[in-house]
Amino acid sequence: MKEFFKSKRFKVILCLAAFAVGIMIYAAVSSPTLISSGLGAVLSPFQRASEAVSSWVSENLDMLFNSRDYYDENQRLKEEIAELTSQMVDYIEVKQENEHLREMVELSEVSPGMEFSEPCTVIGRTANDAFGSFFIDKGSMDGISAGDPVVTKSGLVGFVSEADYTYSRVTPILSNELSIGVYCVRTGEIGVTEGSYALADEDCMRMLYVPLECLLTEGDIIVTSGYSGVVPKDIVVGRVGEIEIASNGLSKTAIIYPAVLPDELKTVYVIVDFDGKGSGYEGE
Repeated sequence: MKEFFKSKRFKVILCLAAFAVGIMIYAAVSSPTLISSGLGAVLSPFQRASEAVSSWVSENLDMLFNSRDYYDENQRLKEEIAELTSQMVDYIEVKQENEHLREMVELSEVSPGMEFSEPCTVIGRTANDAFGSFFIDKGSMDGISAGDPVVTKSGLVGFVSEADYTYSRVTPILSNELSIGVYCVRTGEIGVTEGSYALADEDCMRMLYVPLECLLTEGDIIVTSGYSGVVPKDIVVGRVGEIEIASNGLSKTAIIYPAVLPDELKTVYVIVDFDGKGSGYEGE
């Protein structure tokens, strides 16, 4: 063994080892990132695992020692949300009430001499009714009677066909049970409305007994004539659509598209009294 350490081979190996160590020291000094990158690649999985364990322990210890604070904060936030929800509901109710009051004022200004009910909410619809009859949340206790006209600020909706104590049923003007005296605002030509199942399916009705020499044109506004005393005069009914000669050849008929469709309604008003009000119901 002693001979080996004294041999030329050992001296060569020692020189090569010293040279290699020198190269490594030089590399570490001149380019530390090379070494650090290698170490980082080796240690990175262990470092990530350590961080994950540390984070899990930290979160669970935080939940353990601060759970009461989190519970109190959660309860406080729930109370704030409930309060904000209540305020939003109050705001919506006040806004709707103001809108209803404004509509009533507009109706009264446009139609002097009329007495309106409080706003009536649509609470249900008659199943399988092609004409769209519906129920409202006001009845005889609110001064509403069968035959009273039902309107919105846009025009005539229909008539109260049944008035119970706390609710009423409304039959729309599309119904084949109703016949309303009307006239054209622009030309003054008069007629009577008529509904049918086929027309209701197209969301329209027909104006009968229009003179052959009529000047009606598509888009003309049709309003109530008021001659029967069942509905006030000058309430908008709808607009003229197609015009054609009646089957008897003695007059013309006009398709009328209502200003208000029943399936779009949420709130209506009932005209409980008006100047010139008579008795009877135009559907009877």
